[in-house]
Amino acid sequence: MLEIRNIQKKFASQTALDDVSLSIAEGEFFSLLGPSGCGKSTLLRILAGLEDATSGEILWKGRRIDQLPARERPFNMVFQKYALFPHLDVFENVAFSLKLKKVPKTEIRSRVEEALALVSLETFANRLPETLSGGQQQRVALARALVNRPACVLLDEPLGAIDQKLREKMQSELRLLQQRLGLTFIFVTHDQEEAMILSDRVAVMNSGRLEQVSTPRELYEAPRSLFSARFIGSRNELCANLVDRAHPAHVRMFIRPERLRILPRGGAARSGFNELEGSVQQVLFRGVRSEIVIALADGSHVRSIVELEAVGDVKLGDRVALEFSPNEAFLFSEQGI
Repeated sequence: MLEIRNIQKKFASQTALDDVSLSIAEGEFFSLLGPSGCGKSTLLRILAGLEDATSGEILWKGRRIDQLPARERPFNMVFQKYALFPHLDVFENVAFSLKLKKVPKTEIRSRVEEALALVSLETFANRLPETLSGGQQQRVALARALVNRPACVLLDEPLGAIDQKLREKMQSELRLLQQRLGLTFIFVTHDQEEAMILSDRVAVMNSGRLEQVSTPRELYEAPRSLFSARFIGSRNELCANLVDRAHPAHVRMFIRPERLRILPRGGAARSGFNELEGSVQQVLFRGVRSEIVIALADGSHVRSIVELEAVGDVKLGDRVALEFSPNEAFLFSEQGI
């Protein structure tokens, strides 16, 4: 298990990480997710030994490792810019770190061949990087990390430089490889969909702090902060007043678009459900679903994502009613609590 305890990082007067603590299990695919500048790459670099924390501790299997140099930590890092040596072929790129460690030649050959086989590049050993596609270069970079047989692989936006179609393919390959090897992967991304697809758990970061650490499903269905609710997935955000308490409060209410159901013409909301009314502003076709944009009386807009057969003959300008369960809405005060 990897334990990150009270890590702080300051650059002059700026705090990049503010008291970050995490526990990551062996064999877990764990993602650090957040907008640019939130501290996720800084935390990864501290784990790798490429940056020093201002304070705090890092332990691997109960042993403190934050004072060890990078080469002595059980981690290897894969960067967004793969930094392959252009004058070396694939075999030599993967073998490079082993040669620096003066590993015997016979062992180098067997370990490089093993690493290339793991990423399905056995037949590319003699190719130069410039002859490879972006996805193939990404796999070479991954093989270069795996050849050192790390206990944990650190990945800093490794799919950010390839096109969307290839990126989706590589997401699947990366997850299957991680599961097959049983290694711990710590993955940095600003792409929420990527984090949700790949991860066992996700840490949402904001301004150097952890907002929430949860499974992808928990993040989507039960955000614990205003930031998480706004950052993860599409949502409807409405102003609301709580009237069933001794002290009514003004809150922000979030409802996922797929939880807003358009009622049949003349239909009424089910018992215990809330109802909204408005006029249809847009009907957007999204494959097997449609997204309906509805303007409410107060000038705000909501979106409902529905199956095609549920749309019926809804047209622009139609008056429609929608229902949602209070259990499928989440509330936050204006202060984010």
